[in-house]
Amino acid sequence: MGRSYMMRMVKMTVAGAAIALAGIVPGQSRAENLADAMIGAYNTSGLLEQNRAVLRAADEDVALAVSALRPVVEWAADITRTLQESRRGPTVKNNTTSAFLGLTAELLLYDSGVRRYAIKAAKETVLATRQTLVAVEQQILLRAVSAYFNVVLQQQNVSLRENNVGLLGEELRAAQDRFEVGEVTRTDVALAESRQAAARSNLSAARGQLDNARAEYLAAVGRRPGDLVPRPPLPAAPATAEAAIAVAMRNHPEILSAQFEVAAAELNILQAEGARGPSVALRGNVGVREDLGASNYDEDVSVSLNLRQPIYRGGSLNAQARRAMAVRDSVRANLLTVQENIALTATNAFVRYEVAQASLRASDERIRAAQVAFDGIREEAKLGARTTLDVLQAEQELLDSRTARISALAEESIAAFQLLAAQGLLTVEHLGLAVQVYDPALYYNLVKDAPSSVSRQGRNLDRVLQALGRE
Repeated sequence: MGRSYMMRMVKMTVAGAAIALAGIVPGQSRAENLADAMIGAYNTSGLLEQNRAVLRAADEDVALAVSALRPVVEWAADITRTLQESRRGPTVKNNTTSAFLGLTAELLLYDSGVRRYAIKAAKETVLATRQTLVAVEQQILLRAVSAYFNVVLQQQNVSLRENNVGLLGEELRAAQDRFEVGEVTRTDVALAESRQAAARSNLSAARGQLDNARAEYLAAVGRRPGDLVPRPPLPAAPATAEAAIAVAMRNHPEILSAQFEVAAAELNILQAEGARGPSVALRGNVGVREDLGASNYDEDVSVSLNLRQPIYRGGSLNAQARRAMAVRDSVRANLLTVQENIALTATNAFVRYEVAQASLRASDERIRAAQVAFDGIREEAKLGARTTLDVLQAEQELLDSRTARISALAEESIAAFQLLAAQGLLTVEHLGLAVQVYDPALYYNLVKDAPSSVSRQGRNLDRVLQALGRE
C-alpha cells in the first residue's frame, strides 16, 4: 500500500472519532435547554389563550346562575296619548296625555331548588373546563418537547452526514492515488465516486429535514431554535405499566374533566325535575303617573307575593327532564370510554419507552460491532485482502449504526415525556418550570359572586379585563 493511502486512512480515523463525539459535547456558546423551549411554548401558545377564554366564559356561567337568586330591579317610563270619543247622547271627546315613571323589583324566594342546582352544575362545569385546560397545556408542552428533540436529532444527523461526505472524499482521493500507482482498478474509483455522490444527496436531504424541524420548533415554541442542549435530563419513569395506569387514573385531566361532567349532568337532572315544582316570588312596584294636560297625578305603590306552578306546557318540562337523563347517560358512558383510552395510552407510552431504551442499548452494541468490523476491514484492505467496496460498505454500516443511535436517543427522550403526559403529569407546575403559572381560580374568584360594576370587586374585574384586552 502507498504512503498516501496510509495517511488518508489516519485522517479518516480521526474524522470518525469526531463523528462519535458529534452531538455529545455541548457548544461553547450559551445553550438553550428543554425547559426554555417548554416555557416559550407555554407563554406564546394561542391555543392556551383560547382555552383560557373558554374557561372564563364558564366562570361567567356561575355568575349568571348566582344572579338569578338576586333581586331584579328595573325602571320604566312611558308616555300615553288617549283619544276617546263618546256618542251616548251628545258627542263627548276626551283626549288626554299621561306620563308614567316608576320602579319594579322582584325577588325569587323559592323555586323548588332550580336555581341552586343550576349554580352547583355551573361550578362542576367550571372544574371540568379547568381540567380541559390542563389537557391542552399537556398537548402544548409535549409538542414543544417533540419539536426540541427533533431539532437535536436533525442537527446531529446533518453533522453525521457532513462528516460522512468528508470521509468519503478522503476515501475517493485515496482510491484515486492507488489507481494512479496501479493498486486498484477504475471500478474502485467509480465505486468511491458513487458513494460520495450518494452521501452528498443524503446530506441535502438531512439539511431539508433540519429546516422542517426548525420550522416546527418555531411554530411550537414561538421562536427559532438556537444552540440546543442535546441530552437534557429525562423524567423518572414508573416501574411497570400498571403503576403508570394507576397514576393516570388519579391525575389525568381528561378523566377528571369527564368526572366533573358527570356530576354536572346529575345536577342538571335535578334542575329539570325542579322546574315542574312551585315557585314563590315577591314583587313590588312604585311609580308616579301624571296627566300632562292637568295638574293631577297619581302615586302607585304595590307589593305582591306570587305563587305559581306549571300544570301543562305542551310536554316541554318532561322532555327537558328526559333530555337531561340522556345527557347524563352519555357522559357516564364517555367517562368509561375515557378511562379505557387513558389506560391504553399509558400502556402504549410505557411500552414505547421500554422499546426505545432497548433500541438504544442495541444501537450502542451495533456501533461497537460496526467499529470493530470497520477497523478490521480497513487493516485487511491495507494488506490487499479487502477491496475498496468492502471498506465502503463497512464505513456505511458504521454510519448507519451511528444514525440509528441518535434516532434512538431522540425516541427515548420523546417517549419519556409522552409517558409523563399519559399519566397527566406533563404540566408546568409538576415540572417546576420557571414561569408565571396561569391561575384559573383568580378570574373565578372575581366573578363567582356576580359583582356589580360599581362595587370594589367590579372595579378590580374591570382592570383585569383591560389587562386581558392588552395581551
